[in-house]
Amino acid sequence: MSSDHRISTTKDPPEHPSSSSSHQKQPLPPQLQPQQPLSRYESQKRRDWNTFIQYLKSQNPPLLMSQFDYTHVLCFLRYLDQFGKTKVHQQACVFFGQPDPPGPCTCPLKQAWGSLDALIGRLRAAYEEHGGGSPDTNPFANGSLRVHLREVRESQAKARGIPYRKKKRRKIKNDAVVVKKDVANSSSTPN
Repeated sequence: MSSDHRISTTKDPPEHPSSSSSHQKQPLPPQLQPQQPLSRYESQKRRDWNTFIQYLKSQNPPLLMSQFDYTHVLCFLRYLDQFGKTKVHQQACVFFGQPDPPGPCTCPLKQAWGSLDALIGRLRAAYEEHGGGSPDTNPFANGSLRVHLREVRESQAKARGIPYRKKKRRKIKNDAVVVKKDVANSSSTPN
């Protein structure tokens, strides 16, 4: 009887993750895998998204992700102005339109246009990543936000006396040559 007992104990035990080498080669579940540190953009996007969600929860009544629209995003941008660091002179200010004012004034600090523009871009991407739906229904891609950002850009440029000029893209020579060849070839082909 004891020999039977020994035989049963020498048999291979049932498959167990720690006893099988084939299981050790399988990848760990995503929760257990060591994560690479997020890029600066990804960590900023996560921080911005969490800030926006907190803003929605602080509303009275609190809003869910499925309940907000572009008007809430516009209110969020105005809310952020209180934390801005860019002096934006009002029209009544003696320094309005001066790029380098000689003294201090009481004009408000606001969020810079470039910061708001980058923020909206990150929130637009985060919204889609968090199952927000199609890009067509993304409240961060609404035309009213583009209009608001354009108005902020123009008003800040006037207040500082520095006109905003869009940077022009330089064309690559190879593209220009290809276009010329295509135009030349298309005019020589009979219709």
